[in-house]
Amino acid sequence: MSVGIVMLVHTALGRAEQVARHWHAAGCPVVIHIDASVPGKTHDAFVSALADLPDITFCRRHRCEWGTWGIVAATQDASQQMLSEFPEVTHVYLASGSCLPLRPVQELIDYLKARPRTDFIESATTADVPWTVGGLDHERFTLRFPFSWRKHRYLFDKYVELQRKIGFKRRIPDGLVPHMGSQWWCLTRRTLSAILQDPKRPAYDRYFKRVWIPDECYFQTLARLYALNIESRSLTLSKFDFQGKPHIFYDDHLQLLRRSDCFVARKIWAHADRLYRAFLTDSEGAMNRTEPNPGKIDRIFAKAVERRTRGRPGLYMQSRFPNEGWENGKTAGQYSVFQGFAELFENFAPWLARATGTRVHGHLFAPERAEFADRQSVVNGALSDNAVLRDYNPRAFLGSLIWNTRGERQCFSLGPRDNQAINWDIAKDPNAQISVISGAWAVPLFQSNRDFADIRKEAALLQKIESDFLDVLHSPYVKARIRIWTMAEFIESPMEPLQTIIDEITQKTTRRLSEAPHMADLSGFGQFLQNLKNQGMHPHLMGDFPVTQGAMPRNGQSPKPYLVR
Repeated sequence: MSVGIVMLVHTALGRAEQVARHWHAAGCPVVIHIDASVPGKTHDAFVSALADLPDITFCRRHRCEWGTWGIVAATQDASQQMLSEFPEVTHVYLASGSCLPLRPVQELIDYLKARPRTDFIESATTADVPWTVGGLDHERFTLRFPFSWRKHRYLFDKYVELQRKIGFKRRIPDGLVPHMGSQWWCLTRRTLSAILQDPKRPAYDRYFKRVWIPDECYFQTLARLYALNIESRSLTLSKFDFQGKPHIFYDDHLQLLRRSDCFVARKIWAHADRLYRAFLTDSEGAMNRTEPNPGKIDRIFAKAVERRTRGRPGLYMQSRFPNEGWENGKTAGQYSVFQGFAELFENFAPWLARATGTRVHGHLFAPERAEFADRQSVVNGALSDNAVLRDYNPRAFLGSLIWNTRGERQCFSLGPRDNQAINWDIAKDPNAQISVISGAWAVPLFQSNRDFADIRKEAALLQKIESDFLDVLHSPYVKARIRIWTMAEFIESPMEPLQTIIDEITQKTTRRLSEAPHMADLSGFGQFLQNLKNQGMHPHLMGDFPVTQGAMPRNGQSPKPYLVR
């Protein structure tokens, strides 16, 4: 009984030579296919390096481009040569030049000897395969794919689109049920001979030559016709990421590979000296004889995929950044946004900082600069107050601020004069608490001594901007916690909403507020609004202010006190 190794080699030929010698030293004949794209000089040097080993031969070369027929043709020729030149071989193990035996080869021989009629090949129907990436499941068997997906992606996509549009479908040969699975298999001599010597093989080959990625379905499908006993799994450990790309194993994966108990692993980095040294030369450190169980490390790979695709909340990384909705939370922690408060109350930021113990900034998105707390020019994470740098990516600016100040709640003001590019981001952020006093932007205009024509023009612009922001906050896609008051409504009883805001920020019910921020003098504000109306600008976001009583309620009663003891 002997196990024959078919190796498909295209790069890192020095490592492939090292592994081939390892297989040969254990008594396994080896047939090697060298990709036709390998330069002739490199090919000849590799063949000469193994010329001293009699049971290592080389088969006819094919160009093996990913997803094309060349890989299957190379496997067919190498397997045919293995069966004809080495009659003692009972199992043929398909491997690549980047595969690395993880256990003593004799253990693999003994394992297969105990299972003389079992074929180890991953083989599942398209309905049962969850790992296909690229949107082509059953269609890869019913459409034609004459163009390379990698080299001619545009033609590939357009030709698929054309076939779908005209309703073209290829006929699957009678008796075949398409199956898919890992390219790396171990078949018995009986099954492999039946596949290669089948009288219908020319018809099968013609069909699979136009199937997409035929190396993952040719042997997987035909093995179902002839195998007596199939174990639908590969003895080779190969892991793929969420994009369908194979994981590469490096030196720091040594203990992980030992835990898998698998016979062979791929893909091994060519410069992983520690791995090659440990598994090819350290027989004393070999793993215990046990059933291969790659599932033991699946949890680690699942966590790696989750970290890559979701990551930590509020932390953006290269693998997710360009993809809308891939973020695991837009920000890393809760924060509060106030619109109109800094305009209605004098020294609102210092008061809020004292009341809550949080860091309270000014207008972070003001046109001149980011108004950091205490007038800092640079804060955590080397974030600059430079408006040009901030406005290059306002979303990243806010995300970085919240990430770099984790554990400390951030509060800041936002108004219609500020950069509005951040509006949708904060509105859709569950971590945001947004409190708005609509129309309060008019207070600085009221207090200014500017020409009234200019005031009217700016008031119209600011009202339009705030109205658009309120439309955003009323959207069904909003996930932030929203509170909106008109200015007239708020000043009638300011302590109650202030108390609610403070309780939510501190996340506990504290004693009633004993100090309130000082409200701006609004005497004559009602007449100011009326003057705007008289000039043709209708200020509707403030609510209904009386013309003669400023901030007094309409019923003539005294306003409720701002200080509660």
